[in-house]
Amino acid sequence: MVLTVLLGAGVTRAEKRAIDVAHSVLKIRVYKSGLFSAFGHEHEIIAPIAQGTVDDSENPAVELVVEAGKLEVKDFEVSPKDRAEIQRTMLGAQVLDSGRYPEIRFRSTRIEKTDNNRWTVEGSLSLHGETHLVQVAVTKKDGKYEGGASLKQRAFGIAPVSVAGGAVKVKDEIKIEFQLVLAQ
Repeated sequence: MVLTVLLGAGVTRAEKRAIDVAHSVLKIRVYKSGLFSAFGHEHEIIAPIAQGTVDDSENPAVELVVEAGKLEVKDFEVSPKDRAEIQRTMLGAQVLDSGRYPEIRFRSTRIEKTDNNRWTVEGSLSLHGETHLVQVAVTKKDGKYEGGASLKQRAFGIAPVSVAGGAVKVKDEIKIEFQLVLAQ
């Protein structure tokens, strides 16, 4: 999910700049599977960025922090009661365990320009007590950095939620989408 910060590598001034957390968006999409998946829900989660910087010098770098406890389920097709239960499960010990692992952190290790206004950003993503390398494709469009990546929950020690003996479950792969704006 934190991979999103990588986008800022194409800024024209060589300096470290803050990410405008009020105007940047990080979304996580979680999909359903299983024999009775028609009875389950796909989830859209907003992950507010707590802080982040982009350094566009000769050694570009990106760093981003999300407070795990502030992730918010935005599933409007479910009742408020069900949404609250999904929220509790996501933040609880069964999934993110946000009390034990309060931060999700991304730190770039390599940024490669692939085309005009396009980059591949590789970095360390720390989530749920695990740190793994992830790769994000980033594009600059209308002054904003956009992109996305896919992650497997199990790679970070998270077992996808399953109910009714696995008849309805969450897919292991999640998708992260982002739009980043740098502070002026």
